[in-house]
Amino acid sequence: MSISSPTPALASGPAPARFSLNQETIRQWSLPDLVTGCTAAGVGAVGLWRDPVRGFGVRETAKIVSGAGLRVSSLCRGGFFTASDPAGRAGALEDNRRAVEEAAELGADTLVLVSGGLPSGDRDLVGARGRIADVLGDLAPWASAHGVRLGIEPLHPMFAADRCVVSTLGQALDLAEQFPAEQVGVVADAYHLWWDERLPADLRRAGEGGRIASVQVADWVTPLPEGVLLGRGQLGDGSIDLRAFRELADAAGYRGPVEVEIFHPGLWARDGEEVLREVIARYRAHVE
Repeated sequence: MSISSPTPALASGPAPARFSLNQETIRQWSLPDLVTGCTAAGVGAVGLWRDPVRGFGVRETAKIVSGAGLRVSSLCRGGFFTASDPAGRAGALEDNRRAVEEAAELGADTLVLVSGGLPSGDRDLVGARGRIADVLGDLAPWASAHGVRLGIEPLHPMFAADRCVVSTLGQALDLAEQFPAEQVGVVADAYHLWWDERLPADLRRAGEGGRIASVQVADWVTPLPEGVLLGRGQLGDGSIDLRAFRELADAAGYRGPVEVEIFHPGLWARDGEEVLREVIARYRAHVE
């Protein structure tokens, strides 16, 4: 049973044309609730996550999402390529091949890759990044054959040890540019990149190469919670100039969806309809 059941009277007027709702922003909604709520609000695109999609069924998800006229702006996540042992590398490659197949069935524009942190006891960041390129060498052609584009997402440096040794957009581009642009791009998430003085130049570089696969937004609020991961803020509550970030991406040539991806227990404890109304209003005020 879902926590809240959306009704058609959700918001006045449709959501902005480029607005996309990442599923984790309102994770209390089941997939049918997500589809119903987004349809009622005039949302045209959703970002999906593999675990809830597989729980509901990939084929069933594809059917209800496409049947509602929704576009899948991204599927999260693939990646975790940094294992140093052959068995770990083979396992990562097999899981990512499945992720590509899921993205293809869903019609997702992009499979988001979170590259992985340092293996236990390892302190070699350069070596870990090199292993990412090795796996991409096998995965990129597979994804291309399935009509799926891979998007390397750099994460804030505080995640380098355990989640992602790719910390800047420049590092992500260094990896992506080893492959054709139609196979491998980058994901620009304001939460992870807002602090970097090289961001304007790196976004221009990404745009010139046709590498911007996805743009995501959430705000940076302090103090960060214990565990850090669930500390993303509602749009407008933190330190990021979100409109300036979106404008930089636009100036680099990006014209795709802007996906709101917020992980926050406070939002998950609230009524989903109320959260979506608020997110859309904040997007208009701070991003559009």
